[in-house]
Amino acid sequence: MSNNPSFVLRSIEDVAYEERPVPESVSDTEVLVAIKKTGICGSDVHYYVHGKIGDFIVKDPMVLGHESAGVITKVGAKVKHVKVGDKVAVEPGSTCRICDSCKSGRYNLCPDIVFAATPPYDGTLARYYRVLGDLTYPLPEHLTLEDGAMMEPLSVGVHSVSNLGNFKFGQSIAVFGCGPVGLLCMAVAKALGARRIIAADIVPSRLEFAKSYVGAEPYRPLSPNKDEAKLDYSKRNAENMKKTLGIEDRGANAIDLVIDASGAEVSIQTALYVVGTGGTMVQVGMGNPNVQIDLSQLMTKEVAYKGSFRYTHGDYPLAISLVAQGKIDLKPLVTHRYNFEDAIAAFKATRAGKSDDGKDVIKAIISGPDVSPNDL
Repeated sequence: MSNNPSFVLRSIEDVAYEERPVPESVSDTEVLVAIKKTGICGSDVHYYVHGKIGDFIVKDPMVLGHESAGVITKVGAKVKHVKVGDKVAVEPGSTCRICDSCKSGRYNLCPDIVFAATPPYDGTLARYYRVLGDLTYPLPEHLTLEDGAMMEPLSVGVHSVSNLGNFKFGQSIAVFGCGPVGLLCMAVAKALGARRIIAADIVPSRLEFAKSYVGAEPYRPLSPNKDEAKLDYSKRNAENMKKTLGIEDRGANAIDLVIDASGAEVSIQTALYVVGTGGTMVQVGMGNPNVQIDLSQLMTKEVAYKGSFRYTHGDYPLAISLVAQGKIDLKPLVTHRYNFEDAIAAFKATRAGKSDDGKDVIKAIISGPDVSPNDL
């Protein structure tokens, strides 16, 4: 408990290791977690490269990281479900508990949320992280701390597919974007009994991974014509996608749920043309906030178009349960592992999409201080 090295973003592309105070005490409802594994999220990289995401602007030095798991080192008097020494996944956002959103079970919409590595709040890339006890989830003995760190992005997939998408056994799903969140959305759909999973991406290697990981049917979008308007391209691309894969607007060959995990305008447009009549589209990827859509598709097919923001009540427990039961295997997604001292290299590789050896990065995991990357 003598030191607390932390990986700090000072300004755009300016990061450093700083010694932060060790939390000496916890309240009755808090715990102290020794962080052992932390995954790099696209939002972490975005803050590193741009210094902001929308209205969230890094104005003061901020510890990065929020996809974490660790071991409990202190427990508040009123925390009964975990004890010192327990391996836990850490949910990185605490809320007010009293607003309408919190009381209705949609605490991810709380206006006063304190979320790790979202300005002005520090994240988890440190030796210790203090958090409310009920935001720590014990890991079954057969799951690793790496599995625990992956519960955060998996919960995003659970929230999008199960919670918002209301996905049912025997339904079909199409996912645009085969990054970590898109792949995890596919994994959740498969675990829930998907009849058909379609993956769309412009990168062939990502499509191949989706095919091997969840048995997805791959679709590589057409190239746009010169001076072709985006909406015209998307309509043409959707028609080709439907013809190539035998997708129909109704019946057994319709797509019940479409997830856009890319944030790309043409993907959003294409998705609305592809989703079946009466189907659901969930927006997970965040890109340009100003996009053009064909509103007639939304209306005449009576599509339920929903935004997805992080996760909420029940999402973490379901994520852990699906992995514990062997319905989702998280290990193939972890392609790169780094020592705490090599966090900068981990961020650069994630930003580039490849490590120095040319290997594609899906998910990079940074070990905590004095923790070996080989200690899973």
